[in-house]
Amino acid sequence: MNKIYLLLGSNLGDSIAQLSKAILHIEKKIGCINRKSNLYITAAWGNPKQPHFLNQVIIVDTKLTALKTMKTILQIEKKMGRLRTVKNAPRIIDIDILFFNKEIINQELLITPHAQIQNRRFVLVPLNQLSPQLKHPILKKSIHQLLISCSDKLNVRKF
Repeated sequence: MNKIYLLLGSNLGDSIAQLSKAILHIEKKIGCINRKSNLYITAAWGNPKQPHFLNQVIIVDTKLTALKTMKTILQIEKKMGRLRTVKNAPRIIDIDILFFNKEIINQELLITPHAQIQNRRFVLVPLNQLSPQLKHPILKKSIHQLLISCSDKLNVRKF
């Protein structure tokens, strides 16, 4: 069984409903959700002229491979109405693979651990809630250590 950490985000429409719908799709298509962080509201990262995001980290057990998981996520996003336009644009749903087991994967469609984990408080705060001692396999630091040293100053607060 593979253990994956996913970041869910939404800032268009009814974000609470979008995250709930994404979770249902993930349970149906990818695997069993073990734990969920609280919902967090954050300013948009990289493009501040858009609505705030609701974000949540979930831990999922799956029998799928990393690549099959990524392809399934893209199908879920498309089914939910995500349109990929410009980088950091507002979106109905965004599902990112943060970690896939402790694997280091560098493929065209998938890079894990996610390359920006250490630079984004909206990722680190919910990750820290669930797994503060989880070690980043490349940086060799815990999530808690990465959060403490993160240079991102965007406000991340419980919803």
